[in-house]
Amino acid sequence: MRDTRRLRLPRLSIRSLPGLLAALLLPLGLLTPAAAAASPPDATAAADPVRIMPLGDSITGSPGCWRALLWNRLQDAGHTGIDFVGTLPPQGCGIAHDGDNEGHGGELVTNVASQGLLPARLAATRPDIVVMHFGTNDVWSNVAPDRILAAYDTLLAQMRESNPDIRVLVAQLIPMHPATCAACAQRVVDLNARIPAWAAGAHTSRSPVVVVDQWTGFDTATDTYDGVHPDASGDEKIAARWFPALAAQLESTPGDPGDPGDPTLTCTASFRSVSVWQGGYQAEVTVRNTSAAPVRGWTVTLRPADGARVTQVWNGTLKSAADGTATVADAGWNGALAPGASTAFGLIATTTAGPAAPAATADCAATPAS
Repeated sequence: MRDTRRLRLPRLSIRSLPGLLAALLLPLGLLTPAAAAASPPDATAAADPVRIMPLGDSITGSPGCWRALLWNRLQDAGHTGIDFVGTLPPQGCGIAHDGDNEGHGGELVTNVASQGLLPARLAATRPDIVVMHFGTNDVWSNVAPDRILAAYDTLLAQMRESNPDIRVLVAQLIPMHPATCAACAQRVVDLNARIPAWAAGAHTSRSPVVVVDQWTGFDTATDTYDGVHPDASGDEKIAARWFPALAAQLESTPGDPGDPGDPTLTCTASFRSVSVWQGGYQAEVTVRNTSAAPVRGWTVTLRPADGARVTQVWNGTLKSAADGTATVADAGWNGALAPGASTAFGLIATTTAGPAAPAATADCAATPAS
C-alpha cells in the first residue's frame, strides 16, 4: 500500500531565507560571491553577556543597594555587556539596575556548604564571575575561621565544577559591631586576617581568586544602621571597593578586547594601626600579590580617614596630594612579588581627630613583570 503520510519539512524563519537563496543561486551564477557575503550575520553570533553572581547573605541581598550602585558604575564605565544573575529577584533600592542576586538573608556560609545548597543555584544561573561577601552570620554565630574557610573551599569546588573558568572575587568582610555581640568585632578581624592566604592557595591561572578588602576604612558607627548592615554611606563604600576589582576581571574576560594571553595582575593593600598618640599614629600597610603571575612593582593609594595626613613612610616612596590622599610606590628592592607573596611599608600620620581608631582606604595597583 502506498504511504500517504505527508513529508514534514523543517520550518524556515523569514530571517533564514536570504542565506538559503544565496546558497541556491550562487552555483547557478545568478548571484555573485560578493552579494552572497553581504547577507546579514546570524544574530546569535553576538557575544553573550558576562554573567555575574553577587553571593552572600542579607548584606548582599536585603536589599543590598551597593549592587545597584555597582551596576550603574559599571554601566557608566562602558561595561554594558554584563548580566547580574541569581535566583533571588530585586529587592528595591529605588535605583534602576539589574537586581538579580544570591544574597539570602540569615544564611551561614557553613550551612550552604554542608547542606549542598549552591549547586542548584549555580545550575540555574551559570555565572562567569562570583562576587562573594559571605560569613557575617557565621561570625555572629561564633563559627571558627577554620570552618568558614573550609566552607569557602567547598563552595569554590562547586563553582569550578559548574564552570572551570569561573572567576571569584572574595571580600574581607566589612566590620560588625552589633549591640548583642561584643566579640563580633574581633572575630571579623580574625577571619579577615586568614582570607588572603586562603585565596592565594586557592588561586589558579584558569580560575582566579581575588581578595577585595571591604574592611579597611569602613566604620560601623557611620556606615551601618545597626552595627552590621550598610546604610547609604556603607553601600557607597562597598560598591567603590568592588568596582576596580570587577572591572579588571571584565577587561580580561575571554571574548573581551585585548590580548587574551596577558594575565590579570591584581594586588591588595591592608591597613593596620600599630600605635596611637595625641595628634598622630603609626600604621602598617601590607601589600599582597593576588595574581597568578609575578609583579615587578606596586603602587598603593591611601586615603586616611578623619582628615589625617601621612607625613612619613619607610619601605616605600611617598607622594601626597592636597586633599590628603597619599600615593606610596614600592622602594625598588621590595617591588617584585611572586604570586601570593607580600611585603609591607610603615607610615606616620598626623591627625586632629579624637581617640577614634585610625582607619584608611587602601587600593593597590600592580606593575607587570618585564
